[in-house]
Amino acid sequence: MLKRIAYITLFALTLTSCSDDLDEINKNPNATETPLAPYLLTGTLKQGADLYWGSTNNFDSSLLYVQHWAKIQYTEPDRYDVSNASFTSLWNTGYATLITDLNTILNFPADQANSNYKGIALTLRSWTFLLLTDAYGSIPYKEAGQKVTPAYDTQKEVYTGLLADLKQAQTLLNTANGTVTGDLVYKGDITKWKKLVNSLRLRIALRISDREPALAKQTAIEATSDAAGVLSSNSDTFKFTYTSSPQQNPASAWFETRDDYRISKTLVDKLNELADPRLPVYAQLPSDATVGKYVGGANGLSNSDANSQGFAKTSKPGTYFLTSSSPAVIASYSETLFNLAEAVARGYISGNAEQLYNDAITASFNQFGITNAATISTYLNQAVVKYDASNYAKSIGTQKWIAFYGQGLDAFTEWRRLDFPVLTAGPATVLDGKIPSRFFYPGTEQSLNGTSYQAAIAVQGKDLLTTKLWFDVK
Repeated sequence: MLKRIAYITLFALTLTSCSDDLDEINKNPNATETPLAPYLLTGTLKQGADLYWGSTNNFDSSLLYVQHWAKIQYTEPDRYDVSNASFTSLWNTGYATLITDLNTILNFPADQANSNYKGIALTLRSWTFLLLTDAYGSIPYKEAGQKVTPAYDTQKEVYTGLLADLKQAQTLLNTANGTVTGDLVYKGDITKWKKLVNSLRLRIALRISDREPALAKQTAIEATSDAAGVLSSNSDTFKFTYTSSPQQNPASAWFETRDDYRISKTLVDKLNELADPRLPVYAQLPSDATVGKYVGGANGLSNSDANSQGFAKTSKPGTYFLTSSSPAVIASYSETLFNLAEAVARGYISGNAEQLYNDAITASFNQFGITNAATISTYLNQAVVKYDASNYAKSIGTQKWIAFYGQGLDAFTEWRRLDFPVLTAGPATVLDGKIPSRFFYPGTEQSLNGTSYQAAIAVQGKDLLTTKLWFDVK
C-alpha cells in the first residue's frame, strides 16, 4: 500500500515537473508577457492602414466597384465573379486583430494606459467598426469580443452606437491627460486626434442623413460646434506614411511583382472631360511611348478582352501611389470640407456650401501637390465643375469620388450614398447589369456563427452583393 502511494506521489510530481517544463518551452522569448499600449497602438495603425489600402478590400473590390481601377488580367473580381471567401480579410483582421488589440488597450488599468491611449483606442475601434458596417451592413458590435457567437446589430444600431463611442472618446482625450508614444500618425498630438473624432462624427452624421435626419442634424451641429474643431488643414489629414520594404505601401509591394491593374477608363474619361490636373498624379503614361496620352482600362471585361487592350498601351496608377513611402490616407481634410459643404446644403449647419465645396477641391489639389492658384481657379470656374446648389449630391458626389482616388472603401460607401457619378457595369459582369452594393459575409459566419448570421439576414435581406444596406436609400 505504501509502495502504491509512493508511485502515485512520484507520478504527480512528474506531471507537475513536466507541466512546468512545458510552460517554459511554450514561452516565446521574443514576446512580452504583458503587451504594452505603445506597441499595440503602433501595430494597430500599421495593420489598419494595410487593411484599408491593401489588395483584398481595395484593389480587388472597392476600387473596381467605383471604377477607379480596372483589371487588365485575372478579371474575375472586376466582373463581380466572387464568393463568400473573397471578403474575409476585412472581417477577420478587423475583429481578430484590430478590435481585439484596441479592446486590450481599453481594458488596461490606468497605470498601463492613460486616458489618451484609451481615447485613441476608442476612436480607432470606432473607425474599424465603421468600415465593417459600411461594407457588410449588420455586424456583431455590442457583443463583439464578448462572446464566441456574438449577435449581429443592425446598421442603424451600429451607427448610433459609434456616435456614442466617439462622444466618449472625445471626453477621454485631453492634452493634460498624459503623453502618448507609439503614435506613428499624429505623433501624440492629442489636439489632432480630437479633430479626427469630430470629423468621424460628421462622417457618420451624413451616413445616416437619409434615414435619421434629425439625429444627423444634431450630430453635425455637435461635431462642428465642439471646441476641438474638425480637420482644418492638410496637415491634419489622418494618414499612415510608410517607409521602405518590408514596411512599404501595399500598392508599391504589389506592383513590384504583379501587373494586374490599370487606372479605370471611367475615371480617365472624367478627368479629361474636366481638364483635371490630377490626371498626371493619378495615372502614368503607357510604357509604349508612341501612345503619348493617358489611357484607362475598361471595367468588367473578359480576360481576353482585358488583355487585348495592351499592357504597354494602357496607364498604370500614378507613381504617387506606388512608391514605398506613399501614404495611406484614411481621413482627409478634403473629405471633411466636402462633408461640411453637404451639411450646409442639407440645412444642418450654417455656412457657404459653394465656398466649402471649392475649398474641398482646392484641398484635394494641394494634397496631391497641385498648388498653383491660377490652375486651381481655372478649374473651379469651369461650368462643368461649378457647384450646383439645385443638385448638391451630383456636385459633391462627383468631386468627392475623384478626391477619394485610392481610398476604395470610403469611395464605395459615398458612391452608394450619394449616387454620383452614374456608373455602368462592364459588359462581362455577372450581376445582370448591377454593381455590387455590399460585401458578402465570410462563409465562416454561416458555419461558426450560424444562428446569429441567419437572424441578421432575416432582417437585412439575403446575403447577396446586390442587397442594399440600410444607409443606401436610393
